[in-house]
Amino acid sequence: MKTKPTPATDQPLRLAIQHLDPHRAQEIREAYYQVVTNLRVLAEALEVADVDTPDHLGQPLLEEHLIAVRALETMRESQLGRIL
Repeated sequence: MKTKPTPATDQPLRLAIQHLDPHRAQEIREAYYQVVTNLRVLAEALEVADVDTPDHLGQPLLEEHLIAVRALETMRESQLGRIL
């Protein structure tokens, strides 16, 4: 079970980000948001594309959609999103 984040558990990461060169911190911030945004787009595109996949091919696009959704869920567990 995941523990609820608190300022005390966020503190080491928060301090690490604060001590970075501002350009490096901005690079991390932008990369994080690009990843999350693109994972959302990918998950949705795969789900929509699955509708057009012939039944005899199975559901490979839906399986990939579920993987992208799990990746998004994993990113939500990251403290980084709350701190950035």
